[in-house]
Amino acid sequence: MESRPLADGKTIRLFAIGQLGWAILSGIISNWLVYYYMPSDTLVAEGMPIFITQGIVCAGLTVIGIITGCGRLLDGFIDPFIASKSDSLANPHGRRIPFMRRAAIPFAAMTVLVFVLPGTSSAVANNVLLFCCLMLFYITLSLYCTPFNALIPELGRTQELRINISTYISVTYFVGTAMAYLVTMISGFLEPALGPANAFRATVAVLAVVAAICMLVAAFGIDEVKYADTQPSSTPMGQSVVKTFKNREFQIFEGSDVLYWVSITMFQTGLPYYVTELMGFDDSWTFIFFAAMTAISLLFYAPVNILAKKMGKKKLVAFAFFFFCLAFAVTSVCGQFGIPSLVWGILVAVLAAVPMAMLGILPQAVLADIAEADAIASGENREGMFYAARTFSMTLGQTLAMVLFTSLSTAAGGQMGYRLTAIVATIFCFVAGLVFTRYHEAKVLRTIGATESASVEEGR
Repeated sequence: MESRPLADGKTIRLFAIGQLGWAILSGIISNWLVYYYMPSDTLVAEGMPIFITQGIVCAGLTVIGIITGCGRLLDGFIDPFIASKSDSLANPHGRRIPFMRRAAIPFAAMTVLVFVLPGTSSAVANNVLLFCCLMLFYITLSLYCTPFNALIPELGRTQELRINISTYISVTYFVGTAMAYLVTMISGFLEPALGPANAFRATVAVLAVVAAICMLVAAFGIDEVKYADTQPSSTPMGQSVVKTFKNREFQIFEGSDVLYWVSITMFQTGLPYYVTELMGFDDSWTFIFFAAMTAISLLFYAPVNILAKKMGKKKLVAFAFFFFCLAFAVTSVCGQFGIPSLVWGILVAVLAAVPMAMLGILPQAVLADIAEADAIASGENREGMFYAARTFSMTLGQTLAMVLFTSLSTAAGGQMGYRLTAIVATIFCFVAGLVFTRYHEAKVLRTIGATESASVEEGR
C-alpha cells in the first residue's frame, strides 16, 4: 500500500473554511426561507410583500411547507446518486475535489435566485418559480456537500484527527450559521433605500459571494490525492446503498439522526419567531441571540474535544440530546410568568450552548468511526455513501420539521402555534437520545483500533 502522510493543520483549516462557506448558504435557506415567504403579521405591517400563496391549502399543509418538503426529499434521493458517482470517480485530482470545484459557484448563485426569481405579481407563478429554484438549490448543495463530507474520514485517518477535524468544522459551521442570521440585521440598514424585499435580497447576495469564495478556497487549496485514498469504488449504487443501510451501528445512528434533525430544524426555523413573537424583540435580535449561543458554545469546544478522547463520544452525545430537551422546553414557555424577555433570551442561549458544542463536534466523528470500521470489515471504501445516507437522514428530518413547523404554527395560530413547535421539538429530541443509547461504540472502536495504529506509523 502506498504510504500517505496524515493531514496537517493547514489542510484541516482549509477544509473548515469550505464548511464555513456552505454553512452560510444552507443557513440562509434553513433559517430565512419560511420567514421570507410566510411573513408574520408584524412583518407584513412593516411593508414586506407577500409573494406566494398563504395559509393551509391541502391536508393541513401550506404551500411553503409542500415546496420545502419536496426540495428536501429531492436532496435526500439525489445524494446516493452523487455519492456513488463520487466514490467511483477516477480523476487525477481525486474523487471529491472535482465535484466541489464545479459546484461551488452554482450553489451560491441558486441561493440568491431562490429569493429573487419568485418576485412576480402572480402568487401562482411565484409558487412555481420557488419550487423550481429550490429544487436546483438542493441539487447544487448535494453536488458540493456530499463529496465534501466524504473527505472527513479520508482526511481524518486516526481518532485524534477525526475529532480535531470535527471540532474545526463544527466551529465554522456555527460561525457560518450565525453569519446567515445576520441577514435581517444587515438588510435593516438597506431598507430605507431598497425596501424590505430588495434589501433582504441584496444582503443574501453579498453573503453568497463570501460563501462562494470560502468554498473555492477549500476546493482549490486541498490536495486530496496527497492525503486520501483515491482508489475508485466498483460497487454499483444500488448495492452500495443496501450495504450501507445493513450496517447495524449505522442504522442506530441514522434513526437517532433523523429525529435530531427534526428537533433542531424546528428550533432554528422557529428562532426568528420565538425572538419576535414570544419575546417581543425586533428581528435583528435573532442574530444577537444565536451569536450568543455560538460564542458560549465555543467555550465548551476544548473540554468536549478532550473529554471525547478520554471517555468516548457516546456518553457525551446522549447527554447532549437530553440536555437540548431542556433548552427546547424552556423556549416553549418563554415570554411568560412576568419574567423579562431579555432573561428568557439569555436563559435559552446558555442552555442551548452546551449541547450545541457536543452535537456540533461529535456526530460527524461518530459517523467517521462507523464508515472507517465498515471499510475495514468489508474492504470497500464507501465513505461517500455513508455521508450521503447521513445527508438523507438530515434531509428527511428537515423535511418533516418544515412541514410540521409551517402546519402547526398556521393551524394553532399566533403565539400558541410557535410554542407548540418548541414542545414538539422537545419530544423528538428526547426520543433521539433514547435511540442513540443503543449505539455500540466499543464494538466500532475495536474494529478500527489496529488499522488506526498502522495509519499513525505510516503517516510519520
